[in-house]
Amino acid sequence: MSKNTVAIAIDGPAGAGKSTIARKLAEKTGYIYVDTGALYRTVALSVLKNGINPAEVGRVIEHIGTISVDIKYIGGEQRVILNGEDVSDLIRTPEVSMMASDTSAIPEVRAFLLGLQRKLAEEHNVVMDGRDIATVVLPDAKVKIFLTASPEIRAKRRYDELVLKGKGIEFSDVLADLIKRDEQDMNREVAPLRPSEESVIVDTSDLDLEGAVCAMQKVVEEKLNGEI
Repeated sequence: MSKNTVAIAIDGPAGAGKSTIARKLAEKTGYIYVDTGALYRTVALSVLKNGINPAEVGRVIEHIGTISVDIKYIGGEQRVILNGEDVSDLIRTPEVSMMASDTSAIPEVRAFLLGLQRKLAEEHNVVMDGRDIATVVLPDAKVKIFLTASPEIRAKRRYDELVLKGKGIEFSDVLADLIKRDEQDMNREVAPLRPSEESVIVDTSDLDLEGAVCAMQKVVEEKLNGEI
């Protein structure tokens, strides 16, 4: 990461509101927002579309050697591009989410996307969210935050989001999927989900969106001492 750029690294479990809150924080700081989860979901979508079982690690590794994943910013909004196609609206399903949890545990998949993430942080001031940003991707980030909330609260937020998109789904299924993903993410051998030693824990269980953004902004301002 360039010494002339500033990175705000936000980690946390599925459904913690990282993307929504990080995007709002980026607007307030004037930084570029990078949703790394979207990159992993893009790889997962490609694996799903090609009928590859994530347990067949060799096939997954061979497949990622044939695809291109990129980020574009259109009207200030991040869009993810798979082999030249904008797939931003195709990656937000429970199936892609679970596949992303499986494929992101493969070291070669993480290595495949690591360079792109670091390149963005070298070229821009960024607010980057994911599951191993502070621990692996940007270990020198000036601000490190671990965003979390109770499983039930996170599942309710994800459920409401899916219902608004017209998805027919039961809350109990969303909660079960979320708990399963938490377990996978926290116990994987490669870059397990955990706060770094320097991360500030922010629990949003009892906060609305505005309250969560304010809490995050307070942490950023304290860490950067008026640099923004």
